[in-house]
Amino acid sequence: MKELKILYLYPDILELYGDYGNLQVLRYRLEQRGIHAIIEPYSIGDTPPNFSHYDLVFAGGGADQEQGILAQDLIQYQNTIKEAIEKGVFFLLICGAYQLFGKYYKDVEGNVLSGLSIFDYYTEAVQDRKKRCIGNIILETELDNKKMKIIGFENHGGQTFGVTSPFGRVLLGNGNKFADTQEGFFLPNVIATYLHGPLLSKNPELTDYILKYCLDRKYKENIVLEPLNDEFEYKCRKQLFDKMLL
Repeated sequence: MKELKILYLYPDILELYGDYGNLQVLRYRLEQRGIHAIIEPYSIGDTPPNFSHYDLVFAGGGADQEQGILAQDLIQYQNTIKEAIEKGVFFLLICGAYQLFGKYYKDVEGNVLSGLSIFDYYTEAVQDRKKRCIGNIILETELDNKKMKIIGFENHGGQTFGVTSPFGRVLLGNGNKFADTQEGFFLPNVIATYLHGPLLSKNPELTDYILKYCLDRKYKENIVLEPLNDEFEYKCRKQLFDKMLL
């Protein structure tokens, strides 16, 4: 039986807006195809993980206080995380985790939280706490030479600058900054985004892109994923698109 090994970073700290649902979707779509999902959590005080031993690393969103707590722990893995990314391990990073993989995060008081500097972007919060990028968001992206629309929910005060390789083009919503045309950060094995929701439950094609990438890399073959019955998901997506993209 084929399997994928998934590392879930800080489930007790980074868990906003149903981000754990992303792991549930990954597990479901694997197991429906007879593929075993091994999900291992890691948090502060646990045995240090070897990031390169996993097929996929997932981290969700967190508020400023939570990010400050875990950043001190995460920095010790800076080099091993870089190594895992260079080896092709897939990283799915949501909101707060997205920010932490950049150079720094500056909060509303002007305090600077050093990031991992895995990537060159950086994030600064607006001083007005009531001013946030919040609401439904729709992107257009291209994965494996196939254009697709991605839907989610954004809620962030941080404005991310310096992204040279965005995840998608904003059709509705804000994106990396207020009224931005770009959202997230993308490499073939990295998706960093502000989209909550959870993201993957609303986007079956995106989920399968991630799973196929991980399986192809692990088993050194061009895996053909068995189609699943996504009729309900696509009816929901159509209703949302029809309502929001008037």
